[in-house]
Amino acid sequence: MGGLVFLNALVTRLLFVLHSLVGVWRVTVVKNEPRYWLLALLNLLLLLEMVLALKFKRGRGYKWFSPAIFLYLISIVPSLWLLEMHHENQHCNIQSEGISQNMSRREDFNQTQNPYQSHINGVDDIIETARLFVNNLSRVCETVWTLGLHQTFLLLLIIGRWLLPIGGNITRDQLSELLLMFVGTAADILEFTTETLKENNVRNNPGLVCGILLIWTWSMLQFPLDLAVHHAVCPSSENARRFPILFFCLYSADLWNIGISVFIQDGPFLIVRLLLMTYFQVINHMLVFFAVKNSLVVVLHLYRLVVLALAARASLKDHSQGPKTEGSSQAQALESKRRGWEGKSREGMALPLQASPVTSEDSHSTP
Repeated sequence: MGGLVFLNALVTRLLFVLHSLVGVWRVTVVKNEPRYWLLALLNLLLLLEMVLALKFKRGRGYKWFSPAIFLYLISIVPSLWLLEMHHENQHCNIQSEGISQNMSRREDFNQTQNPYQSHINGVDDIIETARLFVNNLSRVCETVWTLGLHQTFLLLLIIGRWLLPIGGNITRDQLSELLLMFVGTAADILEFTTETLKENNVRNNPGLVCGILLIWTWSMLQFPLDLAVHHAVCPSSENARRFPILFFCLYSADLWNIGISVFIQDGPFLIVRLLLMTYFQVINHMLVFFAVKNSLVVVLHLYRLVVLALAARASLKDHSQGPKTEGSSQAQALESKRRGWEGKSREGMALPLQASPVTSEDSHSTP
């Protein structure tokens, strides 16, 4: 089992590094400047974290935070920023036709060779096919490349979080719950970037593009966190009777989930979409639909927050009245016992005096 944990930790981080290098390579192709290869140095942080995790933690993670996911974000997000800022409307159909023509030429060339020559030059054919494949990939239009990097980025976040060894006290059940949350979150984030950045009015405003990318980057910070599935332990001291402490320790996971949704994802997404529709006059049916969806999610989370607060208040009230009721019942029981013992003692003292009265005749009847 230890070897499997070690292997998962190693393979996951190597996948992160590979995907980050692909993003850097794409930036150098688009910008046509080799100096952008310096972005690959950001992967040194991820490699250093991998060495430390494998050596000291045996590949396992931490309780509330995943350094590997966070460093992966640091290594890939700058490349995606540069690709989005350099975005240009290109005709993908023309380039796709050129790619198909290159592939058809390659197939015709292979068909003209006899089987003996194909067997001898098998290695050369593989190398040539790989070279043509890389050249065809480099000719794919920029929009397709950027969208593909966004999609694979989100998929790697989910798969990588699944493959990374469990750290801290998180259980398999909590991990499955976290992954399901990540799937819905990733779909919403991908829709946010594709639906907002595809508008020409948005593309023609670099400041607006930077603002959208800033909100997108802010929303990605929820992936290294595991707070939405961790439950706090309530203290047994007198501080547990205070409302904020009791409220947080009873519903810590729900509160983190509400906070992440309102302040990191749905809340900022709603503000951006409302600004696009009201101030920048960018209106389409998908933008309106997802704006309504974000507003409903925020309202439902606030409603749930009120429900949880009322439940915590009722629990605090029962907790405060419980000791008083118990103490009063114990006092009444002690008081009744004390009165019973006093009555018995009084009866015991009065009975001997009434059972043998002493008279004057008895005292003179003795000889």
